Amino acid sequence: MNTSVLIRKGCITLLASLLSWNIQAQSPPQNWFLLDPVKDGYFGVSCNKAYDELLKGRTGEPVIVAVIDGGTDINHQDLKANIWTNTKEIADNGIDDDKNGYIDDVNGWNFIGGKNGNVQYDTFELTRLYKMLSDKYGNMSSGEVPPADRDEYNRYVSIKNDFESRSMESRYNYALYSGIMQSINYMLADLGSENPTLEQVEQYQPEGDSSMVTQQMLIGILKEGASVQEVMEELKDGVNDVASDAKYHYNPDYDPRSIVGDNYADDTERFYGNADVKGPDPLHGTHVAGIIGADRTNGIGINGVADHAQLMILRVVPDGDERDKDVANSIRYAADNGAKVVNMSFGKGYNYDKKTVDDAVRYAASKDVLLVHASGNDAISNDENQRFPGDQFIDGTYPNNWLEVGASSYDNNVASFSNYGKKTVDVWAPGVAIYATVPDDKYRNLQGTSMASPVAVGVATMIRSYFPELTAAQVKEILKKSVVKMKKKVTLPGSSDEKPKMAKLKKISASGGVVNAYNAVQLAIKETSK
Repeated sequence: MNTSVLIRKGCITLLASLLSWNIQAQSPPQNWFLLDPVKDGYFGVSCNKAYDELLKGRTGEPVIVAVIDGGTDINHQDLKANIWTNTKEIADNGIDDDKNGYIDDVNGWNFIGGKNGNVQYDTFELTRLYKMLSDKYGNMSSGEVPPADRDEYNRYVSIKNDFESRSMESRYNYALYSGIMQSINYMLADLGSENPTLEQVEQYQPEGDSSMVTQQMLIGILKEGASVQEVMEELKDGVNDVASDAKYHYNPDYDPRSIVGDNYADDTERFYGNADVKGPDPLHGTHVAGIIGADRTNGIGINGVADHAQLMILRVVPDGDERDKDVANSIRYAADNGAKVVNMSFGKGYNYDKKTVDDAVRYAASKDVLLVHASGNDAISNDENQRFPGDQFIDGTYPNNWLEVGASSYDNNVASFSNYGKKTVDVWAPGVAIYATVPDDKYRNLQGTSMASPVAVGVATMIRSYFPELTAAQVKEILKKSVVKMKKKVTLPGSSDEKPKMAKLKKISASGGVVNAYNAVQLAIKETSK
């Protein structure tokens, strides 16, 4: 395929994604996920209606909610009043005052930091497994493999093929998107403007195929209401992402674990890390935290779903894949320090130490902690493609304290990117064009099942706050039984735009509906009145 065709293909793909982002970001009200499908006309979770009509006059209790993520800006104007404080710990004195094994853990803990800094980038689990198995089998032919190692060798071959394919794709994408960005920059320089108008772009005289494709792409975007400046910001983010893939995520020789300073091979080791819960890139975690518990009383910014959430911040997720040991330890920390609901907006396609995570999930169940997890953004069936962490234990059994959440949209549909599964996805929650907190007292639209999970967490926290006698397992069942079911079929995520496949929600999820706070509160009232 020649270069001009590659650029044209990349531009068309990028154009579609940017237009989709722009339309979704501007169409619904900023608080649509809190609204009621009937009363307000947007398929939110009826949060405001629940407070106004059912919870008015009731007293809620504070609920500690653990946000296991990449770090959170705890000083954000819309979060700081609702950040959990470990009252038994004295800040910055270098002493483990409460004797829980973590020094100065006033607002949570950072499991991917150490004495001399923080892990920002890490490899994917696929890369780590490829490195580990390549060191063992890379120089062996199939005939040299001992019979006892045959299964592991076959896994290595599969991982090797997947790694090499994805690594090559990442390098291709980096070259492609960098080229598109360079082409736009050349055009902007010729026009003498960083944010030209539609008329200026239409009057531009391109030289060559690349410039012509760039011009047509920008004309299409401008006609849809976006600006070139917005496009460049999105494109820069995309280039940075694919650059991280090439430099870190798919680099077998990159290993930042020495920063942490633990014995990574020891899955029983729990006391490592540092107290920096913000980390170098708190965008994702700050957004998630705001969806759950942004201050509903201060009259600024946004309102979170839960009005009594105390946000415990646990930094576990780098720019790359989280590690199983850190996930397990963060779940245990949350359970030991009073959390009753845990948000987990992360996941991966490979696992390294599932047993350690399973044990932590069981431990959380013994402490009556509800774990809520995002289903993933690959537009695939989780029934057919296992993701980690997941709720099925190695022995085939399932915990009763795990809720898996797919992403729905404001337009009576599910998100085109969301993973799904009749057996593996419990409920849906709003995950498209979600406006929430980001660092430095700012706000932004983001989308993903990463946003849907904290919406469900907010509703679960509401129930645990106003009906504290209900157990984690009961709250899970209430959220599943109280969903609102979409009357029409939805577009199956991952199906082609030309011939989209349609499906009923009950065919691609266990509950067949979208989380609804109003219905959940009604059911909780009924359950606690027995």
